[in-house]
Amino acid sequence: MPTSLVKITYRLVICLAALLASHAAFADNLKVGMLIPGRIDDGGFMEAGYDGLMRIKKDLNIETSYIDNIKPEIGLLSDALRKLAADGPDLIIAHGGQNGKAVEAVAPEFPNIKFAVVQGNTKGKNVSSYEVLQEQSAWLAGAAAGLLTKTNVVGHISGIRVPPGLKGRAAFYHGLMNTNPGARFLTVFAGDQDDVELARRVAAAEIDAGADIIFTMLNAGRAGSIEAMRERGVRQIGNVRDWYSDHPDVFVASAIANVSLAAFHAAKDLADGDWKSGEIIKIGLEDPEAVSLALSPGVSDEVKAGIAGLSKKIVAGEIEVLTDYDGAEFKF
Repeated sequence: MPTSLVKITYRLVICLAALLASHAAFADNLKVGMLIPGRIDDGGFMEAGYDGLMRIKKDLNIETSYIDNIKPEIGLLSDALRKLAADGPDLIIAHGGQNGKAVEAVAPEFPNIKFAVVQGNTKGKNVSSYEVLQEQSAWLAGAAAGLLTKTNVVGHISGIRVPPGLKGRAAFYHGLMNTNPGARFLTVFAGDQDDVELARRVAAAEIDAGADIIFTMLNAGRAGSIEAMRERGVRQIGNVRDWYSDHPDVFVASAIANVSLAAFHAAKDLADGDWKSGEIIKIGLEDPEAVSLALSPGVSDEVKAGIAGLSKKIVAGEIEVLTDYDGAEFKF
């Protein structure tokens, strides 16, 4: 190799090493805070946010902090955001669309801090949203429920009316109608994501009305629905993560939406210098780590093949996942 080429190659290696070192140092100096308006051990959405924060700390070598267990009231959420901002982080991640209004109010007060809303549609001069499209896996869950129900009555239970929950409910309904347009749909927003006894009562009421499969979008309250369904031999479709291994006698499927990836993507964009304000970044079925429908081993190969085909059609844009629902709601 000519001496001149050796020198050029050497210089390129030195420059690359310096670039990598500067990136590592940059990441080392970054600080990310997270607002989690719920319990980090709820086994659901809030815990997924915390898991995402811990991955940011481990994989990106970023200093992290968080405030959790805040009620979803705009005043309390705003105060928590200001408390996080007082510590001077580079990025504050508000985990959950219920934080949107609080971020809109607080972000302008701290123009040098970037804000990311997980599962939201909030944008601003220093605000972007990162959304894992759980409505896509919810649509597939509805389609599966339509194929699996024997009573032709399918239920849905959620807690508070936040945009991701409303979109997930609507998508589930439209998936159900795609495969079983004659099915009866029972849907409830009970008002609390974590009330175990409330979830038990709602599940029992839907079972009494004939539901043999119920899709739950709950947090800690899910335990009550599991108990009610186990007692009555009714199958459940979970959300956020795969629940089958925890309760194989209850769960027939899980609409996976790995929302921990939303926070991680936001922090990685920051660390890589790719952060852009005023955007909504969407992650869907094209990324199986983020969004998918997990079916239990007992589901027939025919149903599994049908769901796989529908998934491909969603990714290809051949099926539109609708996120509006104006039908009746179940009274319990």
